[in-house]
Amino acid sequence: MKTTLTRIALAVAASVATIGAAQAQTVLKIGYATSKESHYGVGSTVFCDEMEKGTQGRYRCQQFPSSALGGEREMIEAVQLGTLDLVNTSTGPLGNFVPEVKIVDIPFLFRGYDHARKTLDGPIGEDLLAKMRAKNLIGLAWTENGFRHMTNNKRPIVKAEDAKGLKMRTMENKVHMDGYKTFGILPTPMPFPELFTALQQGTVDGQENPIPVILSAKFAQVQKHLSLTGHVYSPAVIILSPAVWNKLSDADKKVFVEAARKGAAAQRKKVNDDEANGIAQLRKDGMQVVENVDGESFRKAVATVFPEYAKEFGADRIAAIQAVK
Repeated sequence: MKTTLTRIALAVAASVATIGAAQAQTVLKIGYATSKESHYGVGSTVFCDEMEKGTQGRYRCQQFPSSALGGEREMIEAVQLGTLDLVNTSTGPLGNFVPEVKIVDIPFLFRGYDHARKTLDGPIGEDLLAKMRAKNLIGLAWTENGFRHMTNNKRPIVKAEDAKGLKMRTMENKVHMDGYKTFGILPTPMPFPELFTALQQGTVDGQENPIPVILSAKFAQVQKHLSLTGHVYSPAVIILSPAVWNKLSDADKKVFVEAARKGAAAQRKKVNDDEANGIAQLRKDGMQVVENVDGESFRKAVATVFPEYAKEFGADRIAAIQAVK
């Protein structure tokens, strides 16, 4: 009889412990624009796994890939309002909330991946993350989208003049659009979830995105030409809602930041892999690829708006980024 009672007591205790653990677990929703197999999915998964491990399962993620919760602008706003916990987003629409971030979207500002990553991982990047807090957004770490390239259905783009007259989908980003107009492009801002259909129906002639996005979004199905213009470096960032951040202990805050940094490293590695292997895959999928683009023609064109960029962001701030070695 005693043995039976002991077993019952142990079973009840175990059930109570299980219920307590379940009650203590907080599920955080994280959204991003591309598929779970994309670079955003890779970075977000590593972040979520590290966060869960670091908090001993007290926090875990529910992922919403492929714009399931709306476009990037909508998700950033939801995080700001506290109706979404996390977003892994490009900086394209972020400048609408944190104007200082727009500086990183200047065409041909960064020389390459090494320059861009060193800038964002250093004091300049840390300062921009800090600026987000004043706008009710907690930037945990810089992830990555990649250098943007042009695709279209009309013709190969070898030099800036070839882009003239093309109706090109862009992000809702004035810095991008001002630069692209110097190439003769007709910028057409449009949320990412609408883009594939717009390309399919011919609403726009083309779009511009990094290779990992072109791959994961399967744009080869609706675009003929790819030109490796590398005209803009597109950073990304994992942003947490202050509604969550303000409830975390100091120890958990460190776990979240470190998990985001590990997610960023994984996301950058995926970008590297896609850059290395993706062009061959896109050719295989039927795209005509122009690798030897006349970059100088694009840089010369965009130089005409640099005085405006200097006026908006400060020539010294632009020079500080260009000076990073």
